[in-house]
Amino acid sequence: MKMQNDVVPPSTPQVPPQAQFVTIHEEDAGQRIDNYLLRVCKGVPKSHIYRILRSGEVRVNKGRIDQLYRLQEGDMVRIPPVRVAEKSDHSAVPAAEFRIIHEDSHLLVIDKPAGTAVHGGSGVSFGVIEQLRASRPEARFLELVHRLDRDTSGLLLLAKKRSALTNLHEQMRDGLTDKRYLTLVAGDWKNARQHVKLPLHKYTTAEGERRVAVQADGLPSHTVFSLLRKYKDFALLEAELKTGRTHQIRVHLSSSGFAIAGDDKYGDFALNRALLKADATRGALKRMFLHAHQITFMHPETGKNMTLNAPLAAECERFLVSLGKPLNIDGPR
Repeated sequence: MKMQNDVVPPSTPQVPPQAQFVTIHEEDAGQRIDNYLLRVCKGVPKSHIYRILRSGEVRVNKGRIDQLYRLQEGDMVRIPPVRVAEKSDHSAVPAAEFRIIHEDSHLLVIDKPAGTAVHGGSGVSFGVIEQLRASRPEARFLELVHRLDRDTSGLLLLAKKRSALTNLHEQMRDGLTDKRYLTLVAGDWKNARQHVKLPLHKYTTAEGERRVAVQADGLPSHTVFSLLRKYKDFALLEAELKTGRTHQIRVHLSSSGFAIAGDDKYGDFALNRALLKADATRGALKRMFLHAHQITFMHPETGKNMTLNAPLAAECERFLVSLGKPLNIDGPR
């Protein structure tokens, strides 16, 4: 029962949702308006994004635009009230920095350790990109330029501006970048320099795992392998990518009869098990021996030619030392 002297607080009026007005910065310039909205309005169905574009509820500089409009620096974008999904809890992503090889206002190049995914998905809740974003909350833009397999270590490029991302993607598409990897294969590798051109087909297993196979109707793929050092049972190679297909180096080597040491998808599984423990002839290797050690590209802003290197991962270097003196050291270095 309500007492006579009780004070009933006035009800709080519901404030209707308001439109947002966003100024476009350099990082988002050049992006199509539909792609921009899909990114910033996370949780909003794609169909709803295109509906508000068609209806004219989205305005740029107070004028109507279509979905193909490309944003320019300084544009004022009106985003109408939209219902978005609850924001995911990013506190579960531990902030992390990685060894930096190069950083400027356009680029971040890191040395990714083996065993770390580049992004979340496929059973991995987070990867390099999520951890870097968590450690750099002030960053307006940070995107992967390319990817590395989870078990591959080495150079990974990230763009800090959309213009840099677009430029580097164009360079890669046009074959203007040079990516080189170090890998150790089991067997008696003969040639100082060997071209492998085998078409690759990407498919998904019944368990949902991504795999690649050599197939006549696959995508044209080309890798150049150079012999660096030869050991009794292994050979250290440099792999130069002429195309950039998924698992290209791994499948080209496996299909040529030379498994990468520690490769758990396309490798020699009995050898991998044996490598987990040291024996009288060598140390142990508990990872795949594949390392992105060099990349050459043109800086997206200055146009200057850049070559960056990441030293061979310590665990791989230790394994090489354990193999003893190479049988030959005359290969290209």
